[in-house]
Amino acid sequence: MENDALDVVREAFTLMLLISAPILAVGLVVGLVVSILQAVTQIQEQTLVFVPKILAMVTATVLLLSWISVKLMEFSSQMFSWSPVSGS
Repeated sequence: MENDALDVVREAFTLMLLISAPILAVGLVVGLVVSILQAVTQIQEQTLVFVPKILAMVTATVLLLSWISVKLMEFSSQMFSWSPVSGS
């Protein structure tokens, strides 16, 4: 029973990482590009990075929403079909 619970938690964490990785990668790339542009142009505005990063991450989330929902539905159906064996 404990091994089953650990397997469920491991699968949930794996799914969480799989779903969030592309969105975080987009935020990382956009942040690096904006930081390089700030260094080149010597614009040292601290808040300039946030707006493009937020817009890029929201856009990536909207574009990946169908894939995310499929992954979550697969995980949900797997969790509902899993039934713990009750000991007698």
